[in-house]
Amino acid sequence: MHEHTPTLPMIVLVHGAFTDASSWARVISLLHSAGLTVHAPANPLRGLAHDAAYIRSVVQHIEVPIVLVGHGYGGAVITHAASDADNVVALCYVAAFGLDAGECVLDIRSRFASMPVTDATLTAAFPNGSSGGPGRELYIREERFPQVFAADLPPHVSQVLAVTQRSIAQSALTDRSGPPAWASKPSWYAIAAADRMLNPTAQRFMAQRMAATAYVLDGSHAVVLSQPGAVAAMIREVAGQISGRGDGPRQIF
Repeated sequence: MHEHTPTLPMIVLVHGAFTDASSWARVISLLHSAGLTVHAPANPLRGLAHDAAYIRSVVQHIEVPIVLVGHGYGGAVITHAASDADNVVALCYVAAFGLDAGECVLDIRSRFASMPVTDATLTAAFPNGSSGGPGRELYIREERFPQVFAADLPPHVSQVLAVTQRSIAQSALTDRSGPPAWASKPSWYAIAAADRMLNPTAQRFMAQRMAATAYVLDGSHAVVLSQPGAVAAMIREVAGQISGRGDGPRQIF
């Protein structure tokens, strides 16, 4: 008789604002080394409904169970995208927005003490083909980017991130979320205690609200780059628990 080998889920990583899928590079390498299959699609950053629809289309074409992971604004996207995705079996938030129904990113920001990013952004116009008129998008000022986004990375790394940052449509911050996926799916949350983008108190609030298994990491908003081992360990633990292997580490932070 052959012993049944539990099937490990696929890990789908969704990046946030002001960065791209390459921000997951070191996490992906560690997950691959652990035998996990990973997909890291580009988050369009053009609006919550638009971005969630895109990520939903990605997961709908995957025929195995999925652990969906969101960083920063990517958390809002997975929350909105996965509520009716039956193959998403768990959610992981990394310094991320876990919005409730009818809530927007700015609601969370305004509810807690302001962070340095508040006065470090600038706006620019971009052609908006869907409405026929110009839209507005947000950047972080290059000279402020290392301080507010990635204070725990070497300057030569954070300066490159500042130059290559991806803007986010301003409307994405005010778009309202639908029913939250975390209300019906098990969730985990890595809190970045030194975050200057998303108030760590707000992160704790959202983790508690979603009854997530929470961990605290002394890292900046760029924690996926500065401490990829801890982030990958959380994801490995989730994959192990979901698959029934239970072979992930119990304490990672």
